[in-house]
Amino acid sequence: MTDRANPVVANPWSSLRRFTDARIALGRAGSSLPTEAHLAFQLAHAQARDAVHLPLDADAVAAQLHARGLESVRLHSAAPDRLIYLKRPDLGRRLNDNSQALLADRAGALGAGVDVVFVIADGLSARAIHENAIPLLDCILPELSSAGWRVGPIPIVTQGRVAIGDEIGERLKAEILVVLIGERPGLSSPDSLGVYLTHGPRVGKTDADRNCLSNVRVAGLSHATAAHKLRYLLEESRRRALSGVSLKEDADEVPRVVGAGEAANFLLPTGAA
Repeated sequence: MTDRANPVVANPWSSLRRFTDARIALGRAGSSLPTEAHLAFQLAHAQARDAVHLPLDADAVAAQLHARGLESVRLHSAAPDRLIYLKRPDLGRRLNDNSQALLADRAGALGAGVDVVFVIADGLSARAIHENAIPLLDCILPELSSAGWRVGPIPIVTQGRVAIGDEIGERLKAEILVVLIGERPGLSSPDSLGVYLTHGPRVGKTDADRNCLSNVRVAGLSHATAAHKLRYLLEESRRRALSGVSLKEDADEVPRVVGAGEAANFLLPTGAA
């Protein structure tokens, strides 16, 4: 019989929910989802929609870079506003006229090319940029500086898609381009950052020419682990002068000790995550 005080029938796998944000073992109330699970789904959907429409705070990102002694340059795609950006992906893949002129001036002042250029673009989740771009750069840039890499100025692009980095990297004469971009929000990941690496960036490159690290966020691929994998890709891309499907991410895993009160991942060996 159904308990009138608690009509929810629990799922026997409910203990696994502490290991994942995925919607598993939600239980049921009659033939439907429990009210709590239904409301949580609606909240996640609203958060995903908000992430898509949240404006990029480029001023704040530039200020954080400046505080670290890093030079940035503000750029804009050919999509004049968010509505057109969402309807016309092609416009998000190229710079507008003012940004082309600004970048040409910056490239002239820069002179010789650089080893790597990091581009920050809002993509489909400015929230992902606000929460993850600077922490990831904090992990990777000191390592590259210590290894003698020449890092170019950091463009901050509003209404940008991944491919807009190809034009930027080509104009700045970068050997390798790394685009940090907000990924399409999932129903449990409105803050997910994508990292795209391209060797020899130029207009016309395809996704087959890129390597991608996905789901970079506190609840996903950690900033430290993403920086470790990115460092491997950067070194191999420069050594082998390629990227994309010909370059595999075979970096060693980063050992991680589970802290007090933190659940281990039951799919991985003890001491790893």
